Amino acid sequence: MRVLLVEDDPRLARLILSGLSEDGLIVDHSPNATIGLNMTELETFDLYILDVMLPEGSEAGFGLARAVRKRQDHTPILFLTARADMDSKVAGLETGGDDYLAKPFDFRELHARIRALVRRAKGGSSNVVALPLGLTLDIGSKELLGVSGANLTPTEYALLECFALNPGRAYSRGALIERVWREDSEVDQKVVDVYVSTLRRKLGEGIIDTVRGTGYRLGKLELVGRAS
Repeated sequence: MRVLLVEDDPRLARLILSGLSEDGLIVDHSPNATIGLNMTELETFDLYILDVMLPEGSEAGFGLARAVRKRQDHTPILFLTARADMDSKVAGLETGGDDYLAKPFDFRELHARIRALVRRAKGGSSNVVALPLGLTLDIGSKELLGVSGANLTPTEYALLECFALNPGRAYSRGALIERVWREDSEVDQKVVDVYVSTLRRKLGEGIIDTVRGTGYRLGKLELVGRAS
């Protein structure tokens, strides 16, 4: 699951990024509404988490939501903000938001709301990807089925999910670091090779293909029960 977080408080953003990444989510971060809107135009996300008060103004998050909805982008929107008054909550929902969580918050509640929003957006269907070698990846429940004893670490799972959500796409090592370890990471590109090798050892040699001169990609797969 890929999430866009638009939050201008760097300390809180780091905490949210860390917490959601530990839960296996791929999280992209924008410090303001302008960059955030541009990211929504260039990439595909499963959920937007928006602060309301951003550098562009005290209601810039609402403006971002309106701009996204005007484009007919129906990606779920969760407002995560210190503005806890009822008028702000009503305004958030009326601008196209799907949920509203006030700061400070409990991570357990944030995780539960994220799951509920994405599940609702997919019509309650499972988002299951069929992998090579008879394996399946349920992105909704974050379960890997068809192989016993293969307990993946959060980073291994995030790497596998990145491939699974973009079937047939070849990723360079740098692109994988940006998506899985985040773009500000100091991870060496050789670390990607180590993780790919580990996944192959745990899941089988047919899971991830090497694309000479480019990087890696998942083998041919099909989508099962995925919402349109």
